[in-house]
Amino acid sequence: MLDARLKMIIDPIVGRWGKRLYAFGISANRITLAGLLIGVAAAVCIAYELYLFALLLMGLSRLMDGLDGAVARAGKKTDLGGYLDIVFDFIFYGLIPLAFAFARPENALPAAILLMAFYANGASFLAFAIMAEKRGLATDSHGSKSLYFTGGLAEAGETYIAFALFCLLPDWFGLIACIFAAMTAITTVSRILQAKILFGGIITPDLGESKATKAE
Repeated sequence: MLDARLKMIIDPIVGRWGKRLYAFGISANRITLAGLLIGVAAAVCIAYELYLFALLLMGLSRLMDGLDGAVARAGKKTDLGGYLDIVFDFIFYGLIPLAFAFARPENALPAAILLMAFYANGASFLAFAIMAEKRGLATDSHGSKSLYFTGGLAEAGETYIAFALFCLLPDWFGLIACIFAAMTAITTVSRILQAKILFGGIITPDLGESKATKAE
């Protein structure tokens, strides 16, 4: 929900830094990996209840997540770079709730609920992207991406805000996690409904040919 608006503000800034980093010979994939490693460090800090350090590291990790795309656009985007960006993002999103479960046993159930919501949302996102690619669909609503991005109530911006609230209000983790899990579930349902409208009832050329072959 917030991502498209935030990109209008952030992209010009990270774009300039991306060009500078590319000029220094720093690759986008290295920045993507650095972002993940910093995210892992943030999760370790959370597990030891060093929440303010974790908050700073999470912010730096998400900065890396923005810079890698800017560097890629300054040079040459690759399929590997797009793949690593998506996979490492999903790892980061899973690590933070897991770390709160390690920090305090009472966080385990709400963390599990949130992780289940993330799992379903991730599946709906990736499946939508696959079907969109199959049909040759494209969108630039979230900037230039390697995959088709569908928005929703819970996107990257909202996720970071939720994670920041976890660190600032650790005693309220359970409530915040359940609220954000509900927001994520709404995003999943809206994406499924969108897929039903966009993909439902249309036979692709390959499927039509295979049925015709079977009929013969």
